[in-house]
Amino acid sequence: MNFKSRGENLRMEFKNLVLEYMSNKEDCSRYSSGMRQADIFRDCGMDWGEKTNCTSSNQQYWVVAILRELEEEDKIERDNITKKWRLK
Repeated sequence: MNFKSRGENLRMEFKNLVLEYMSNKEDCSRYSSGMRQADIFRDCGMDWGEKTNCTSSNQQYWVVAILRELEEEDKIERDNITKKWRLK
């Protein structure tokens, strides 16, 4: 079993999930104010809840990487003032 390959596939699935979510969310439309990363993270079901030494806030680093990856692909952008994310 190739765990690295499975992990890469899971990352792609989550990236697609986030992009699909944002595409279907009015708050994330191109000319909207955008959404906070924490709300995207929770609404996409990535929050495991409060855990010892791993709060919900700490778990968000994974979605940060996804959002930055989508930003690099020129699909989304982060508003410099509000720090919220929206489609580009």
